Amino acid sequence: MHEVGTTSTSSPNNGFSRSLTLPGKVAVPSPMARQIARELGHCVPVKQSIVTLDLEGVLVPEIWIAVAEKTGIAELRRTTRDEPDYDKLMRGRLKILEAHGLKLSDIQEVIGNLQPLPGGRDFLDALREWTQVLILSDTFEQFAQPLMRQLGWPTLLCHRLEVVQDRIVDYRIRIPEQKQKTVAALKQLNYFVVAAGDSFNDTAMLGEAHAGFLFHAPENIRRQFPQFKAVDSYGDLTKLIRQAVS
Repeated sequence: MHEVGTTSTSSPNNGFSRSLTLPGKVAVPSPMARQIARELGHCVPVKQSIVTLDLEGVLVPEIWIAVAEKTGIAELRRTTRDEPDYDKLMRGRLKILEAHGLKLSDIQEVIGNLQPLPGGRDFLDALREWTQVLILSDTFEQFAQPLMRQLGWPTLLCHRLEVVQDRIVDYRIRIPEQKQKTVAALKQLNYFVVAAGDSFNDTAMLGEAHAGFLFHAPENIRRQFPQFKAVDSYGDLTKLIRQAVS
């Protein structure tokens, strides 16, 4: 029964009764409309998931270690697994490159011969079948292209080198703590974020995410950050991610 000022009509497709407004009157919802509104009011918004992954050490080899092995410069083996201060690490690398006359093209030649870690491409492909994936790395655009090609061109957010006549003279980060801030932004977009990484520069990202895991992390990182569950196989990491999003 409808109140004064409305008339009822039925849809030939679904049989729903709805209210219509007569000129000069206020619409009054029909019982069916009120029932639907009540049901929708109890619905919980479904959060979409997204996984953020570090690149080096998680999907591909450590670039600077590969350069160290190729050139014999042991100092270049130092990575974010060893040094938590990224600027200090990069300034040291730039001095080493200058001292030994190493150019961007020399490093790119080494990178061109690298391949994803065994199982890395399969893990990434399988993951992308059921959730969104974003690669967050402190590498550089000039380094990443050959590796991204081998990984099927996933989305990568990273930094950029300043190069003059093939010499790396400086580096430009997009923003400080770009990994953590990206995860925070994804959460603001109502994503459920799961993160995985292996180094000091990943821990802020792991802590910001709804669920964070260490993968292929060295013992010193595991000891210092016991709050993050650590695994070493893609199968185990996949299980953790599935458990987290479900």
